[in-house]
Amino acid sequence: MSIAYWCILVTALLPYLWVFIAKRSGERYNNRNPRGWVAKQEGNYKVQRANAAHLNGFEAFPAFVAGVLMAQLAGVPTDTITPLALGFVAARILHGVFYLADKHSLRSFVWLLGMLCAVALIVLAALRVA
Repeated sequence: MSIAYWCILVTALLPYLWVFIAKRSGERYNNRNPRGWVAKQEGNYKVQRANAAHLNGFEAFPAFVAGVLMAQLAGVPTDTITPLALGFVAARILHGVFYLADKHSLRSFVWLLGMLCAVALIVLAALRVA
């Protein structure tokens, strides 16, 4: 089970990688007003995309954590949980990479794959308990 827990840690930290990239990609980052700084980076699409990947990482995180913990508590086999957790992490990394590269179709596809991994964990837990 520890691999899935490490996956939770990676996905918890991943949004900070994307925001680090955003802050390094724009003009003189201002930590006194970070949201105002991002708003002023209108023409800098790398900053905007990295910031969006950052926010989306936080949006996807709760469903994944719930899925891993629910699956574990429901007794779903580790051999089932681990590949879904690793699949989610891979999808989230690719999601950020495709966001930065402005590959919208690929970004949407890997977002869907990641969300399917999280949903599968939740459904497997629900079926196990029922």
